[in-house]
Amino acid sequence: MPLNNTIHDVTQRIRERSADRRAKYMDQMKRAADQGPARAHLTCGNQAHAYAAMGDDKASLAEGRAPNIGVVTAYNDMLSAHQPYERYPELIRQTARKVGATAQVAGGVPAMCDGVTQGQTGMELSLFSRDVIALASGVALSHNTFDAALYLGVCDKIVPGLIIAAATFGHIPGIFLPAGPMVSGLPNDEKAKVRQQFATGEVGRDKLMEAEMASYHGPGTCTFYGTANTNQMLMEFMGLHMPGSSFVNPNTPLRDALTVAGVERAAAITQLGNEYTPVCDVLDERAFVNGIVGLMATGGSTNLVLHLPAMARAAGVELTLEDFDQLSSVVPLMAKVYPNGLADVNHFHAAGGLGYMIGELLDKGLLHDDTQTIAGQGLSRYTEEPKLIDDSLTWVEGPKETQNDKILRPVSTAFQPTGGLKQLAGNLGTGIMKVSAVAPERHIIEAKARVFHEQADVRKAFQAGEFTEDTIVVVRFQGPQANGMPELHSLTPTLAVLQDRGLKVALITDGRMSGASGKVPAAIHVSPEASLGGPLARVRDGDLLRVDAKTGKIDCLEADFDSREAVVADLTANKSGIGRELFEAFRQNVGLASNGAAVIV
Repeated sequence: MPLNNTIHDVTQRIRERSADRRAKYMDQMKRAADQGPARAHLTCGNQAHAYAAMGDDKASLAEGRAPNIGVVTAYNDMLSAHQPYERYPELIRQTARKVGATAQVAGGVPAMCDGVTQGQTGMELSLFSRDVIALASGVALSHNTFDAALYLGVCDKIVPGLIIAAATFGHIPGIFLPAGPMVSGLPNDEKAKVRQQFATGEVGRDKLMEAEMASYHGPGTCTFYGTANTNQMLMEFMGLHMPGSSFVNPNTPLRDALTVAGVERAAAITQLGNEYTPVCDVLDERAFVNGIVGLMATGGSTNLVLHLPAMARAAGVELTLEDFDQLSSVVPLMAKVYPNGLADVNHFHAAGGLGYMIGELLDKGLLHDDTQTIAGQGLSRYTEEPKLIDDSLTWVEGPKETQNDKILRPVSTAFQPTGGLKQLAGNLGTGIMKVSAVAPERHIIEAKARVFHEQADVRKAFQAGEFTEDTIVVVRFQGPQANGMPELHSLTPTLAVLQDRGLKVALITDGRMSGASGKVPAAIHVSPEASLGGPLARVRDGDLLRVDAKTGKIDCLEADFDSREAVVADLTANKSGIGRELFEAFRQNVGLASNGAAVIV
């Protein structure tokens, strides 16, 4: 089917908008590639330092004829999503040797968990960790001894940070190797119920801990469809994973076989061979449009509306919130995965997963098929499904029909005709809402404001019984310049309880919500942020506000609103403790949330 007109038009606008930036970027990549394999330009002394500890691989490295693969890893054994990477370096080295290549761990990058820091001071470093990851990856690859790179990372800021680095070193091929989701544990809706019971005092901390441990119980990503699993979806839609590899569980034969295949492919697509596929050729405007389409069709995490513009700029591509909104208007919501449903990502994968979805979207003209991917030319390669047959990895034709239409549906009978995210704009600023999990009757909320400067104060007001009427909770001074833009997911149980009591409730904030949030209507990423004198700084307790996800409006309805002075908050408490001192330069130089809240791109 021909490409959908809106997909075509948005892509063309991005191409025209990005023309100068992209041309400069591609010229820079071409000049780097024209210099040939990097090791040819290193002195003997440079190389001796790089190979000193490489044992039997020294000869191959010194001769310079075999591809050398650099590994950038987010491994640590505190985080379940990254613990499986402990085994990867040796498997990668063994595989590289078998195909006449070498591999070295170029460096590690930090991988923090928003689940561990949720509601804690450390969350104020979370968003900025994306830029730190990109910088750390740049240091790793700056040794300039690599013909290709393998990126090992999964969760919230890790993949976007690695993408920024991969694009910056876009003259070399790069493949992302996932670790996969943990097997299913306590269903996410049951966990959420216990959280709400704890918030109301119905159960104690012992029951809460029991539920949390039963949900997060083993190696792999959390099984809800939050930012980590949205990242994995993106890597397939954008052509940087091996096809069908995102949601295969850790420490399984198929998972290992896909890792081996990724190493083999990395060795095959270097400049030393005949299938040179640099990252810069993969990450063009079509790949980013495909990623946004995947975000909308799956009802993915709102965090990617922050990350994708920053990722794109690193590749010379300029995205705007309007691009997201226009693509959402024609891309149907095809999946129901928690919090937008009861299924987890394992159930989604079993129902047909990304292969089925990509095939269906391609058939309906809603994706670019003419993209370059690490697996070859054309996104249709990603409709295939990996199988281990007689211990040999092969790709077979993927499912043409959904295996469970309560979880995954074709375009013709999608759960809703438009995507999972909605742009919001009005006299309160510009923001977004994840509408895929919000019941239609809650898409419009008009109520009086309660204004807070700390999320902890919302919980205190709730515990004091202060919420007795329909309320729009405003939590401001939570933007990137104010305090690093922490996720406010810990508010979800509190607001959900009020909603379950029959109150009309919404949230407006210049902060973020978790990719797992969604049942309470939340206008987030509101920009300009309050600390820059944005409109949220003029809201007062009792103001009548309106959040309208149908028309895409967020407004204060008070007649004198535009003439008011902005409140100035004392933010000195945000400058120290738990490492915040180290990030003062980030807070002072960060860009607007609407542009990706980035420091380095």
